[in-house]
Amino acid sequence: MKVELVPVEILRPHEQTIPKKVDELEKMTHRWKAYVLPLVVDGNSGVILDGHHRHQVALRLKLKCLPCVLVDYLGDDSVELDVWPNCGRNSVSKDEVIKAGLEGELFIPKTSRHRLSDHLPPISVPLNRLLLPAVNH
Repeated sequence: MKVELVPVEILRPHEQTIPKKVDELEKMTHRWKAYVLPLVVDGNSGVILDGHHRHQVALRLKLKCLPCVLVDYLGDDSVELDVWPNCGRNSVSKDEVIKAGLEGELFIPKTSRHRLSDHLPPISVPLNRLLLPAVNH
């Protein structure tokens, strides 16, 4: 799995976050002085599949880019989609996830569960690098 630095402004959430969880993750991120897990993002639309809380921390810290694994969400069957227990839905489709991200009508926190997320490579990208643009020209 290739991890790339992606500009924060092209990332589009499809799910709301839990403020307390964002607070805790922000504290940990300061402690680590780095991002230690990439986000999973649909390479075609910029919709975040996994990493909504990490994205919110990035907005708070005014980071310019984030480490992401880009996938072909609709075209790659290895990216499995399920729902979390007790999310109030029996199922969700990949099309619904993309639509929510593009239209900004976000699902409640912990609705969609993407199985690829269980196999993300450990990383350590320093915060001072993420304050710079994704590509230095």
